[in-house]
Amino acid sequence: MPLVTPAGFAPVEPLAFAAADALPEGGGAAIDLSNDADPRPLAVLFDRIALIRIAFPSSGDGRGFSLARRLRQLGFRGRLRAHGHVISDQFRYALDCGFDEVEIDDNLAARQPEAHWRLADRPQRTYRDKLSRRPEAGAADGAAA
Repeated sequence: MPLVTPAGFAPVEPLAFAAADALPEGGGAAIDLSNDADPRPLAVLFDRIALIRIAFPSSGDGRGFSLARRLRQLGFRGRLRAHGHVISDQFRYALDCGFDEVEIDDNLAARQPEAHWRLADRPQRTYRDKLSRRPEAGAADGAAA
């Protein structure tokens, strides 16, 4: 299983993930969260958590993005990892929501290789950006802008 980061594909390091309600004593814990979890009770435990992995049961279920943003708003400074059905087209948005990385399976990595994920990480010009541009000189008389 590859790990997708802004730097590209990397191997997934072997970690023991705990459930949020079974957090081990001490720091540096890695926990699994479902995408419908309430993050507020975790806020008092943030200093003991190094990595939170949020499940994406399908690419059409965006609750994990909202959860990542909420964790960042609550002050979580550790690593956030999306896990499951996240596709390359969603990678830029995942980063914008606060994720540091995405864990995908080998089948998805074969269908959407590293080059696809790198392209998706580039900021894209949007229709709204084009509308907000000022016309360049010569545009009023029909010349190409």
